[in-house]
Amino acid sequence: MKHLFKALAKFQQEVPVIHKGTQGYGYTYANLSTIFEVINPLLQKNGLGFTQLMEGDSIKTVIFHLESGEYIEASANIPQNVTLKGMNDFQVLGSAVTYIRRYALSSALGLITDKDTDASGEQTTKKKDLKQEGFDYLMKNEDKKQIKEALDTREVKPEWRVLLEKLL
Repeated sequence: MKHLFKALAKFQQEVPVIHKGTQGYGYTYANLSTIFEVINPLLQKNGLGFTQLMEGDSIKTVIFHLESGEYIEASANIPQNVTLKGMNDFQVLGSAVTYIRRYALSSALGLITDKDTDASGEQTTKKKDLKQEGFDYLMKNEDKKQIKEALDTREVKPEWRVLLEKLL
C-alpha cells in the first residue's frame, strides 16, 4: 500500500479547500461536479483514480493507485424509508445517492467541501423511557425529587403519569 498512500498524501497536500457556493437549507457546500472539477486533474497528476459503486443499499467508494493496483475501499449505507417534501421515491433515492457519494468521496480523499457546522447546533437530550422496574421503584420509595425528575426527563405512560403526579 506504500504507493497508494504516498500518492494519496501528495494529493492531499495539493488539493485546496473546495467551498463553492451551492446553497442548501442554511448552509453552502460543493456539489459533485465542482468537486470533480477540482480533484480530477490532481488525481491524474498523482496517479490516482476512484470509482463509486452501488451495492444493495450502500455505495462503495474505491480509491486506487493506477500503477501498482493498490486500493482502499469503504462503504456507506443509503438511508431507507426517507421522505422529502415534494419528491417522489425515485427523486429521494437520487438525492440520497448524490449526497452519500459526495460525503463518502470527500471522506475517503480527505477533502474539505463545506463549512464545519457540526458543533453549531443546539444540543438536546433525548428523553429516556421509564421502564416498569423504574416505575415500581419510584412508586415504592416515593422520592419526590426522583419522581419530579422522571416526569420532566422521561417518556412516561399516561396512566403512570397520573399515579406519579399524585405522589408529588
